[in-house]
Amino acid sequence: MHKNPESLTLASPFSKSYWRTAAQELRNLRMLTLAAIVVALRIVLSGLYIPLGDNLNIFFGYFVNSLGAAIYGPVVALLSGFATDVLGYFVHPTGPFFPGYVLSTMLGSFFYALFFYRARITVVRVILAKLSVNLLVNVGLGALWSAIQFSKGYYYYLVKSLMKNLGMLPLEVLLLWLFLKAIAPVCARNGLLPKQSLRSRVMQIINENTSAEP
Repeated sequence: MHKNPESLTLASPFSKSYWRTAAQELRNLRMLTLAAIVVALRIVLSGLYIPLGDNLNIFFGYFVNSLGAAIYGPVVALLSGFATDVLGYFVHPTGPFFPGYVLSTMLGSFFYALFFYRARITVVRVILAKLSVNLLVNVGLGALWSAIQFSKGYYYYLVKSLMKNLGMLPLEVLLLWLFLKAIAPVCARNGLLPKQSLRSRVMQIINENTSAEP
């Protein structure tokens, strides 16, 4: 069963309908099942990466995370992020459990949903989404969590993380854009995402206006 066509129209996070539809995804069994699959895939993929240098790696989890967030929206994305971090810790424990990283994982999923859910995914949106995750979550919060747990001050971790995340940003944006560009039309044809082409969107608006005429 596909989603209701109304729920697949483009919308802004600043509109009430956006958040009403996002909240309704919690009652959609298909979306909850998909979120569970995303959680499982992210846990499995967490140990897989492409090494590029000293502490520089391309991880695969953010591809799955961004696609899932685009489909089921920010409300389910928060729960998906929570489950991913907590379950992932028990499957692959690395040191003591720290709740700050749970918040970071939740917010990372949330930001992807804000930029991609019920949206035509463009390169600008991909840049803004990845920039938000890298700077606000990975750098801003990541440095704070490191400062709380370890001996050096906040600005030491901030500068170190900033250099790493800005250096990785262009490649991460390019790979994410190529991935979403390839997979989004497939998801749109299966009723999981709005129509991605501008022509399809124009035709959708024309059809909606025609059907609304008396």
